[in-house]
Amino acid sequence: MAEEVAAARRCRRPGNRHGSRGVPPPMIRTALASDLDAIAALHTRARATYYRGRVPEAAYAGESEAARSREGWERAVARPAAQGQVLCAERDGRVTGVAAFLTADGVTTLTQLHVDPDQWRRGTGAALHAACLAAWRRAGIERVRLEVYEHNLRAQAFYASHGWRPDPAGTPAGSHRTLWLEVCPASGE
Repeated sequence: MAEEVAAARRCRRPGNRHGSRGVPPPMIRTALASDLDAIAALHTRARATYYRGRVPEAAYAGESEAARSREGWERAVARPAAQGQVLCAERDGRVTGVAAFLTADGVTTLTQLHVDPDQWRRGTGAALHAACLAAWRRAGIERVRLEVYEHNLRAQAFYASHGWRPDPAGTPAGSHRTLWLEVCPASGE
């Protein structure tokens, strides 16, 4: 019985405080090679919101970093589906968010989840998160990890509201905090 109670607590379905306030949800789809420029630009804009004033601009927005970022996204989009996926949120024909996850050595990691800052609080992040969750459930993945920048309090609040919990070991990964999500069966399973 104690194990069932613990499992129920881990799998409680938190509410979505990041609702869209009447805005229709974005379309979520698999990223394509033709999305790479839009994804890389969005990634840079999103990172600027939490890195600006904390790390040198060249580390998140310089030419060499932009090229490195695009190459990383290119590798992620091209990898086999069994290793992970990159998903795009699209609204009015424009990429407004991106999420990526990778499974390696038996561990699935949400490596990226970014929403264009001009699309915040419209349900884009929640829709991307829900699509990742659905993919993890289909794949039978039970637990997922992520690292979030310690100063990115907006992201930490978002993840907490979606059931992510701090690493029980409490060990930070440099300037990042490690969070874990217990992936519970869909309602009715």
